Order: sequence, then C-alpha cells, then structure tokens
Amino acid sequence: MFAAAAAMVIANSSWGEPYAAALHAMVGPLSLIHWINDGLMAMFFLLVGLEIKRELVDGHLATWPDRALPSIAAFGGMAVPALIYLAVAGGTPGLANGWAIPSATDIAFAIGVMALLGSRAPTSLKLFLTTVAIVDDMGAVVIIALAYTSEIGGLALLGAAIVLGIMFVLNRAGVKALWPYLALFAALWLAVLLSGIHATIAGVLAASVIPIRATPGAPDAEDSPLHRLEHALHPWVAFMIVPIFGLANAGVSLADVTASDVLGPLPLGIVAGLFFGKQIGVLVAVWLCHRFGIACKPGNASWLQIYGTALLCGIGFTMSLFIGGLAFADPLLIDEVKIGVLGGSLLSGLAGFLVLRFAPMPSSAAAGEVL
Repeated sequence: MFAAAAAMVIANSSWGEPYAAALHAMVGPLSLIHWINDGLMAMFFLLVGLEIKRELVDGHLATWPDRALPSIAAFGGMAVPALIYLAVAGGTPGLANGWAIPSATDIAFAIGVMALLGSRAPTSLKLFLTTVAIVDDMGAVVIIALAYTSEIGGLALLGAAIVLGIMFVLNRAGVKALWPYLALFAALWLAVLLSGIHATIAGVLAASVIPIRATPGAPDAEDSPLHRLEHALHPWVAFMIVPIFGLANAGVSLADVTASDVLGPLPLGIVAGLFFGKQIGVLVAVWLCHRFGIACKPGNASWLQIYGTALLCGIGFTMSLFIGGLAFADPLLIDEVKIGVLGGSLLSGLAGFLVLRFAPMPSSAAAGEVL
C-alpha cells in the first residue's frame, strides 16, 4: 500500500518524468519495467503456484467438498465482473481486450484488510476469502496463458516442455534438494519467455513439479521441498517483489486527467466490474450453493458478513494491474487502467471494511439464520 501511494506521489511530482524514463530504460535485452513484470513477477507466480499446489494436496482444497464453495464463488466472481466490464466498455473499439482486468482478486490486500478487523471477521470468512482468492489465482493464470498469448514459438515451447519434463523426472526420482529445481526454473523461465507465452507462467509450471510431503492436520514438514521453498520465498515476495511491482506499476500522472477521463468507458468498466461485479458474482454464487445444498455457507457468519467479504473480493490491485499491462500497449490506456483498478480496489476495500466492521456479530447458535 505504501509503495502504491509512493508511486502516485512520485508520478505527480517533479520526479515524474525521471520515474517514467527509468522504468523504460533498457537493462540488457529488456527494459526495467519488463524485468520487473516478466522477471521478478515470475517469482511471485512461483509462490502463487506453490500455494495452489499445497492447498490442493495438503490444504483446504484437498477434497471436493472443500473445493465446491470457493471454486463456484471464484467462478462467479470472475465471470460477472467480466460481463459487467464488457457491458460498460466492450462497445468501445479496442477496449474489449481488457475484459479480464476486473476478474482478479488481490489475496494479499484482501486478507490484509480483513486482518485489520480482528475478531469482527470470523475465522470461517478468513478461510473462505483465502481459498476463493487462491482459486481466483488459478483462473487468472489460465486467462493469462490462453487470452494474452498472441504468437507461440514452437521450438522455444518444445524446450520449455523438455525442461519441465526433466523437473518432473527429478520429482519422481525422489530428489529433495531445491537447487536443481531452481536452476531448471531459470531455464524454464527463459524458454517460456522466448516462446511468446507470458514468462510468469513458468513460475506456476515450476511449482507444479516441486515435491511436497503431505502432513494433513500437522505443521509443515521440514523435509518437504515445497514447504521449504514457500517459506523461503514468502518474505522476499511480500516485502520486496510486490512493493517493487506496486512502485513500478501504480504511478499515474493526474496532471492532465479530466473528469471525462475518470468517467471514460475503460476506468468506469473496471470500477464497475471490481465493485459491483465481484460482490454480485461471489454473493450470488454462495447463496445458490447454500440454497440448493451444493455446499454450506461459511459457519458462524451472517449473510451481511458474507456480503462484506464479497466486497473485499473486489480488491484487484496486483493481478488486475498485471493483466491490464498485458491487455493494452497504449500508455494512455494503461494509465486509465491504473485509475480504474486503484479506484475500484479502494472503493471495494473501504466498503467491505465498513460492512464487516459494523455488521452485528451473530451468536454461534443462530448464525445460520441471521440475515
């Protein structure tokens, strides 16, 4: 949050032009902004992939009953924002490609806001929000791989498949040391970058073949490579990579921004998708699952508290900014994306916080009946 705010301050100060010039300066074969978005963010996606695999094998998504509610809620929370965005901005030439921008949920920001609420947010809702955001990340990875890949280089893709195959063989052979996987991850990243698929996908692919030793209901195993790597990566991603990404991508100059720019179809479509689409998609999905017996709603939580949680799902930030950078090449459109993502995320975060802060706390006995 501090890095994003700092980016806005810098972009609207005398340092604005040097800030923009530095981001587009070439550092070897890529610009600095590309090293951040394609290189550092591959580590972010590696951590996302590790979290996804851990949850599927050893966590809250290990069985279908566990997966049903967050999966359906995440699908609703991705589909409805996309439809609302297309309804608002899709008719404007060149803007339909941004349909996935409001479909993303930023797990770190959303959980961070909920953490500020302390006991006002039941544990079941924190777990629900975390699992929805993880499934949401899975969907975002698929969208990036399928919707934002224009040309594919067959030879480089073959190389990536060979490297991934070697990592899989190491996994099956019982290799527990991390350094071979990390060395091959670097080779996989380069191959995926050259293939035309976004390089960050290499992080998720690599995570899928990192060995894990499942310990259901127990602390993470010290001899589990996945758990070791996840714990080692987390502080670097949380306190260095994500802030650097925010600093590089959240800055937008407001000097020449007019009301018509803020209310243009692109930022308005993103705001509407994040704020209205997310809350509608998630809340309706939970209600339908509960109504038709597909899955029970989170325990010891009222529908008003679930609504507040659905609002928090509208905090897009990191993933939304990332997808926006893939959807558009025009710097003016990217600035409008930033305005829409920041506005929609801020509105969703404040509204969700207020609803959860002042929602009556249900008694455990009557929690299922409270509206």
